[in-house]
Amino acid sequence: MAATPLVPPFTRETAIQKVRMAEDAWNSRDPVKTSLAYSQDSRWRNRAEFVNGRDEIVAFLTRKWNRELDYRLIKELWAFDGNRIAVRFAYESHDDSGNWYRSYGNENWEFDDQGLNCVRHACINDLRIDESERAYHWPLGRRPDDHPSLSDLGF
Repeated sequence: MAATPLVPPFTRETAIQKVRMAEDAWNSRDPVKTSLAYSQDSRWRNRAEFVNGRDEIVAFLTRKWNRELDYRLIKELWAFDGNRIAVRFAYESHDDSGNWYRSYGNENWEFDDQGLNCVRHACINDLRIDESERAYHWPLGRRPDDHPSLSDLGF
């Protein structure tokens, strides 16, 4: 993790670091910790839901991780320019009935001068999978560095 905040304009290296930091935060499943990467007035569109500001981000993530159990996520840099980063991602989780899903999506991020995410647009599609089809088996938390990427997995 970087000792100082990663701020725009991003290079390929710093964009990749920013993506991994976001992945790590989301895999922590800690809504308050994760919200600190977003500006106080951050605006989101997540699927068809609109979220504004850190308090709503914390509430959204709390609901999400209470519903999407055993959540594990991989993000991958797609493109970057200046203060914007585009990522693709896939995560696996199950509901309280034991139905497993792999959710695929794309996010577009915009950052302020302090390196906080101030705009996030997410498009996500869910695919029901059998438990035997799961590809993410690391212990809950940070994805191990040697775990295959989305590209390695063919996602």
